[in-house]
Amino acid sequence: MRTSDSAIDTHCPYCALQCGMRLRPEPGGATVAVEERADFPVNRGALCGKGRTAPAVLSSRVRLTQPLVRTHAGQLEPATWEEALDAVAEGLSRTGRTHGPDAVGVFGGGGLTNEKAYALGKFARVALRTSQIDYNGRFCMSSAAAAHQRAFGLDRGLPFPLADIPRTGCVILVGSNLAETMPPALRYLTELKAGGGTLIVIDPRRTRTAEQADLHLAPRPGTDLALALGLLHLIVAEGRTDEEFIAARTTGWEEARAAAMAHWPELVERITGIPVPRLREAVALFCAPESAMVLTARGPEQQSKGTDTVGAWINLCLATGRAGRPLSGYGCLTGQGNGQGGREHGQKADQLPGYRKLTDPAARAHVAEVWGVDPDSLPGPGRSAYELLDALGTDVKALLLMGSNPVVSAPRAGHIEDRIRSLDFLAVADVVLSETAALADVVLPVTQWAEETGTTTNLEGRVLLRRRALTPPPGVRSDLDVLHGLAARLGVEKGFPTEPEEVFEELRRASAGGPADYSGITYARIEAEQGVFWPCPAGPEGTEDPPGTERLFLDRFATDDGRARFVPVSHRDAAEVPDADYPLLLTTGRVVAQYQSGAQTRRVDELNAAAPGPFVELHPRLAARIGAVEGSPLAVTSRRGRAVAPARITDTIRADTVFMPFHWPGEGRANTLTNPALDPTSRMPEFKVCAVRVEPA
Repeated sequence: MRTSDSAIDTHCPYCALQCGMRLRPEPGGATVAVEERADFPVNRGALCGKGRTAPAVLSSRVRLTQPLVRTHAGQLEPATWEEALDAVAEGLSRTGRTHGPDAVGVFGGGGLTNEKAYALGKFARVALRTSQIDYNGRFCMSSAAAAHQRAFGLDRGLPFPLADIPRTGCVILVGSNLAETMPPALRYLTELKAGGGTLIVIDPRRTRTAEQADLHLAPRPGTDLALALGLLHLIVAEGRTDEEFIAARTTGWEEARAAAMAHWPELVERITGIPVPRLREAVALFCAPESAMVLTARGPEQQSKGTDTVGAWINLCLATGRAGRPLSGYGCLTGQGNGQGGREHGQKADQLPGYRKLTDPAARAHVAEVWGVDPDSLPGPGRSAYELLDALGTDVKALLLMGSNPVVSAPRAGHIEDRIRSLDFLAVADVVLSETAALADVVLPVTQWAEETGTTTNLEGRVLLRRRALTPPPGVRSDLDVLHGLAARLGVEKGFPTEPEEVFEELRRASAGGPADYSGITYARIEAEQGVFWPCPAGPEGTEDPPGTERLFLDRFATDDGRARFVPVSHRDAAEVPDADYPLLLTTGRVVAQYQSGAQTRRVDELNAAAPGPFVELHPRLAARIGAVEGSPLAVTSRRGRAVAPARITDTIRADTVFMPFHWPGEGRANTLTNPALDPTSRMPEFKVCAVRVEPA
């Protein structure tokens, strides 16, 4: 690998903070060192272990460096790029000819740059003519996105910059363990407290983040909706609503209030396990200061009622006038590196670039004009992520997969692995030979963050630029090269450029006028301004483009009438509740040293030393009851399968709940157990709660 002579400013390849970092060639030029980049405002130089060790995955020792094609003997063998691309094009086109275009599926990833996400969505709809495209970001913040759209008319993870968090009066953090999932972001909470603000953390575990809280509430998994409704009931009963704000800037309050009043405190205590005095304490802390925020993450969102749960927390903000005002509001802490931008520009089953709806004739006409195709040629909405994976081998017989590892990351993962194995044809483009790539007919080795230029959009809606710092190894190409080569073989000679900035220029035109308008954003502006917040429309021709929108909704919400919408919601149980056969609840999550399915981080020695494998976290009372010993193997069984991992006994978790991290394959695969019950609006699976039994293995 060759490096440039000078250091390159770029961003971490992992979570949605997209921390700024600097890559500098080490002596000899074979590797790069990661340096702090203190001038970048999001992390101000701080990096977690994953960011510091990210260059380790650039090593040819751990990554793919040549295409692989499965032989008639069933083995993956090295092949030339021409052979591999020919095989992919033939596999996809043969399936389309035989079974129709919707028999070909495309599955993307929340780590792809905006340029690659845009090109992948265009490739599915223009080159393959298939409606069957979605991405693993559906498993990230789709419930929050749906609730955002429903209440505010626009979805951006945070409607304000992270820098506002320490300046507010109170933060309710729901289902997030920032200390382990986004360690550099924890400083925003410590600065909040240092400045006199208060922190309420809601989590069934007393995590490292919860230990920072002024008040920690540990509800039974799957009851966050009831908790939010109970707090709103108390706010109404205690006369703490902001009637002036409600009248001036919202609609639907009467119905939402009536729904909340059906959740009286004693009922909520029975449902959640949170004593009424603690509910009252939370209300007092939240309502005391002039400003406050509610931030949610996967805990309340990855549920079969995730959209309604987030909606209940939004209702809490609206009822107290804590939205559309400085230093107040509801926000979602996006998890994946480009989970925000990935869905804005066409990877999602129902969306076109610019966050346009695929069912909107005007949106179809605008994007079709940019693409140079007939609007009627664009397919309609397809299946959501889990539904697409569940249809593999039956309705969807061939799949192109980029930047995802559903064999480990999908709910009911054993079933999804079976569906993937049943495909007539599977092509995977990835950096490493993931568990999913190992099942493919063709594997295409693609570039990593340090070897390519492209934009991402972080959890604040800040569009950032990663700059290429290294020449990739011989035999490795970018995803844009892959799509260009496949499109040409499928008869689409133009429209799939390989230069990222050329793709971004087209993305700007395609997004112009849409909810996520990037038309005023350029690579030069991103570099000059340390990122540009969308929406950022282009100015009239001959004028300077206006600044990005750092804070949303201060004057009006993005609805037709400018008012936020209350949505009446009511508690309902999780899709599975404990019974005699499965008496406990399982919840899942991350640990600090690994990331998502672990496909990349499990190849880094330092990270494996810190987090070598899966475990089952359980309370001492539960351990005593079933005879579990620290470090001994435990079998966790759900209606979908069985996982085995060592016991980790701690009093920081509820006695009716066990926790497993989801980064590992094999017998310790947590997602063997998880429930694919879907939220009816967002189609988010219920990763965060299912019924299990636990016993020594």
